[in-house]
Amino acid sequence: HQNQVMRMSTFPTITILMLSLVVALFAPDTHAGNQAYTPLSASVRAVLHSSISDMTAPKLAFATQYEADVWMNEMSHRLEKRLPDRVYRLDLLKAIHYEATRAGLEPELVLGLIEVESGFKKYAVSSVGARGLMQVMPFWVKEIGTVEHNLFHLRTNLRYGCTILRHYLNIEKGDLFRALGRYNGSLGKPVYPNLVRAAWHKHWVLPSRIQ
Repeated sequence: HQNQVMRMSTFPTITILMLSLVVALFAPDTHAGNQAYTPLSASVRAVLHSSISDMTAPKLAFATQYEADVWMNEMSHRLEKRLPDRVYRLDLLKAIHYEATRAGLEPELVLGLIEVESGFKKYAVSSVGARGLMQVMPFWVKEIGTVEHNLFHLRTNLRYGCTILRHYLNIEKGDLFRALGRYNGSLGKPVYPNLVRAAWHKHWVLPSRIQ
């Protein structure tokens, strides 16, 4: 994923420790995405629709089975207190890794975003109507999906959320700070991007991958 640069240098220079304290303070609540509707060109809509529609079975993309096992076991352990059901937890992690990788995102970033957005509540609904794990606004189904798409379905929600974040990253030319602002409907404001970054680095990044 190094070729798809996410410029973390655009974040304000706040320490991870301070950000972690903010995450802890806000943890009981969700910070649901209020993605603003903006008309899409026909070509962009077609690309996003194609991405949403391809629902092939998820598979882990690692160099070796050992690496896959290490990642799954470590992330499962970290998520256990939030999601005690091991079968569901492993299915979720496999789907997150697949959908994130497919969209050119770090799976650990997506885990951090889900933590902030919904607290891993599959059926979360925000005050503005955003739905599911990644708090996707329903207008996206009409815009790039089909009527049978259910945003409370685990893989559907992850597919939409990862596709939308990748779309915003493309708009912002890899600037993750601004892309996260768009995802949350708070473009230019530091609170939400900093919360996601803190959750990502504190709870999900393996030590050797902290940037």
